[in-house]
Amino acid sequence: MSAGTVVIVLNWNGREDLLRCLGSLEPVRAQGIRVMVVDNGSADGSPDAVCKAFPGVELLVLDRNLGYAGGNNEGFRRAMRSDPEYVVFLNNDTVVAPDAVAALTAVLRNHPETGIAVPEILYMDDPDRIWYAGGEVRLGIGLVRHLGIREPHGPAYARRMETGYATGCCIAMRSIDFQRLGGFDERFGMYAEDVDLSLRVRKAGLTVIYEPAARVWHRVSASYGSGMYPRKIVRKSAAMLYLMRKHRAWSGFVLYPFALVAQAAGALLYRIARKPGRGKS
Repeated sequence: MSAGTVVIVLNWNGREDLLRCLGSLEPVRAQGIRVMVVDNGSADGSPDAVCKAFPGVELLVLDRNLGYAGGNNEGFRRAMRSDPEYVVFLNNDTVVAPDAVAALTAVLRNHPETGIAVPEILYMDDPDRIWYAGGEVRLGIGLVRHLGIREPHGPAYARRMETGYATGCCIAMRSIDFQRLGGFDERFGMYAEDVDLSLRVRKAGLTVIYEPAARVWHRVSASYGSGMYPRKIVRKSAAMLYLMRKHRAWSGFVLYPFALVAQAAGALLYRIARKPGRGKS
């Protein structure tokens, strides 16, 4: 199993996050699983830092930033030179439980109807609070949202289940399925590539499975930072509009602004509740 698995970690100017992520993947490499860093044209010395701290990690250095889809697709093409059975796409701003990759690939190995396996993902700065425990997609009303977001880790999300979409923070697939579906759509800028891939997996007759036995911690929005939040909203909205057009969800164009406002309000209330002196919601 493990000899046929490669973890692709995409990085852009995230040296410290990347080194922490790779540190968490050392037990995974000890299981014989390959780890490859795809550097998207960083200018912060990330490639040199990887070579120095983790000389056993494969490194693909791109001369410019190809974005999430382009960078991961390039990494996949390089990884396929050794024909891995499974591929795991992982954000650099994560920490991975030692058994997470094995748990995800076990789902794919034991359930041939599964096209994507995705872990439970928790906030890195609040490690028992959920960021992702499955996803809901209703493009006809412009809705794409995480399940369990901001809720405490607990029994409600402790069982394996089919879900609407996998977040690109961590996606496990059979290499043959990813290749057959054409990889990530590089026409997306930075967001919604994961939703699009999930929808294509489902249209191909496969399922997206949430596996809580696999756990990942995510430093949310590390690539943008809090000061870039308005830009993030603009880019996510552009990606959503393209997603709805691609999948012919025309009514979503009308209703998406309402879904966006509702989600932004929920995020704002969460931030207010977490201010010093207010405790955690």
